[in-house]
Amino acid sequence: MVRPLVAALGVATLLAATPTDPTRPPHGAVLVERFFAPSLGVTKHYLVYLPPSYAGTPTRRYPVAYYLHGLSGSESDWVSLAGIDVIADSLIAGGMSEMILVMPDGDDGWYTNWATPRGYDECANGAARDRAAPTFCVNTPRYEDYVSRDLVRHVDSTYRTLADRRHRGIAGLSMGGYGAVMLALDHPDLFAAAASHSGVLSPMYAGPHPFAPPARYFTSIDSLEVAWGGVWPSVAPAFGSALAAWEARDPARRARRLKTTADPIPALFMDTGTQDGLADQSRALHAELTSMDIAHVYGEWPGKHDWKYWHAHVGESMRWLAQQISP
Repeated sequence: MVRPLVAALGVATLLAATPTDPTRPPHGAVLVERFFAPSLGVTKHYLVYLPPSYAGTPTRRYPVAYYLHGLSGSESDWVSLAGIDVIADSLIAGGMSEMILVMPDGDDGWYTNWATPRGYDECANGAARDRAAPTFCVNTPRYEDYVSRDLVRHVDSTYRTLADRRHRGIAGLSMGGYGAVMLALDHPDLFAAAASHSGVLSPMYAGPHPFAPPARYFTSIDSLEVAWGGVWPSVAPAFGSALAAWEARDPARRARRLKTTADPIPALFMDTGTQDGLADQSRALHAELTSMDIAHVYGEWPGKHDWKYWHAHVGESMRWLAQQISP
């Protein structure tokens, strides 16, 4: 069953307010923090948004939503490019339940345990990047474990969270949309809900373009390499050089396996811009979930694969997540 996506929030004007603006509602605090992540073998940074009442109610606990960035992004993107903190303040002032938002640094790790691990030195000696090795390279690229084990445990032990599945959600854009959906499907015991904006949700999708059923999927690594083009050097170490490794990281296949178990299926939300070059990936997963009768929210809106679109629509996923994970 597919539930219709409610109309997009008109949030484009919210970022005009500043912390000193008397018209701005009570606001939360954004902190830049770091912790040692055993699964990566390095210290990683993250941003955390603590809602307006957090400081003044020392006995209250809050649900948590994790927001993942996209390829070539960083932990600061959701705040600096989308104003997620200002949008959260405005939605809370309008009646949305308060929650903690956590935005981790995911490098270009695809939020998966890499099929072809690469050590710190190999990463540091690789092609030049716009980020220094200490902020980008890791000793053991186990990014799924980093989020699902290290980060969740750290957050629950550091902040006053409601530390259970019922009160935990995850969201992301592009690569982060893929990560959010896959992490929730791989760990239904941890996440009650997952939301994707413009996600890479059908990494083996081969056509047709524009999407139309029946979907076709690539059946060889060579064809995948050609299709992924310039992104291949980033995705290949994470997804691997064997077709089975790609299939294991495919959201539709993971959802199909999950449905055969007794584990709960997380609530799912997906949207994409109609002018987004990756829109067919969301459409393909939408069709697959529909064929499996897996309930989810799906919507398409005018827009491209850019921050203008994500800024305009992050309020939708936030409000939806709050509905799913609030007490």
